[in-house]
Amino acid sequence: MPIKQVSVFLENKTGRLWKALNILKSNDIDIRALSIADTSEFGILRMIVSNPKNAKEALESENFAVSLADVLAIEVEDQPGGLEAALNILNSNDINVEYIYAFVEKKTQKALVVLRTEENERTLKILQDNGFSLLGQDEAYTL
Repeated sequence: MPIKQVSVFLENKTGRLWKALNILKSNDIDIRALSIADTSEFGILRMIVSNPKNAKEALESENFAVSLADVLAIEVEDQPGGLEAALNILNSNDINVEYIYAFVEKKTQKALVVLRTEENERTLKILQDNGFSLLGQDEAYTL
């Protein structure tokens, strides 16, 4: 049950991040989680949003380079070592995590983490087999 992440290539210039977020606002698209990785020249804005397909179309219509990627959203114990436990399982199964970021939702006592690996389907099975809950699209997009 991977979910769709919107990735936006941003030039590292004043106003580019604001413009991307303004486009989402204008199209009534809610951001559920985000992360930005940057260099001096550009950044990659990664987001979980309420409607990934519409977000991609809206951003592309304003000349942003956008892609959709499958990622996993997992629940981990919201305590010291909660995330480490999940990563320990992945490490022991020789799964490389390409990137990771967290988001807050306090309906439960769990922390929510978005991650991408080289093998999302295998990762999904391993985490589920080890008792981790994964969020589906309906859950992740409406938190």
